Amino acid sequence: MNASPPNNAALLPVILAGAGPGDPDLLTVKAHRAIAAADVILHDALVDPRILALATGRLINVGKRCGRHAMQQSEICALLVRHARTGARVLRLKGGDPMIFGRANEEIAALRAAGMTLTIIPGITAATAAAAAVEASLTARDIARSVTFITGHASDGGLPEQDWAALARLRGTIAFYMGARHAGMIADRLIEAGLDPATPGIIVMNISRADETHRTARLIDLADGIAADELASPALILIGAALDVARQPARSLTCRVKLTA
Repeated sequence: MNASPPNNAALLPVILAGAGPGDPDLLTVKAHRAIAAADVILHDALVDPRILALATGRLINVGKRCGRHAMQQSEICALLVRHARTGARVLRLKGGDPMIFGRANEEIAALRAAGMTLTIIPGITAATAAAAAVEASLTARDIARSVTFITGHASDGGLPEQDWAALARLRGTIAFYMGARHAGMIADRLIEAGLDPATPGIIVMNISRADETHRTARLIDLADGIAADELASPALILIGAALDVARQPARSLTCRVKLTA
């Protein structure tokens, strides 16, 4: 492929798109079209093979998974720019939504610095897909008025620093992405910060895929015995009182219907 840049006016926008949690049926129509039309697709390791099968262009795996890196982020940015400068239709395909824990800001900055334009296509993120899978709303009237997305591991593989006291005070649902390894530590920190050990939680693994599984556990159960090797990756941990509502509809919810003539 010729890497010499053509006239900038002829360059096509680079597309950053979300592939959703896995199930191809959860792709947006716009993302589906972009996959089919792309000449080059730089994709994450966790993008489902059924989604990659929709492509007709060249596939390049640039993903990172469990500490195994196909390439560094700086290399990904350089590769995006290099392919875009050839005039190819370039798609950066990320799992979930590209703007949530997808390092999209670094790729956007690299493309802008190179004078490229871009288009961003959102995708279904893991937290909302997990809530649908277990039929438990992330919010509930008078119980949970907020949802907080938290990364469950830092760049060095450890548990990131958080304001655990502030998280424990929230009357909402907390979604920990990439948190399987540190499930026990996350629960410990929240309990130490004052969150009720009986707070319900749900761990959803391989969301929307054929091998999807989920486990219900109180916060104290996470702290006391669910080992990392019991949890398949990718996994998402949901914690909050709203998660009990789906199992206790008669006590927790009242549906008011006004009948008019």
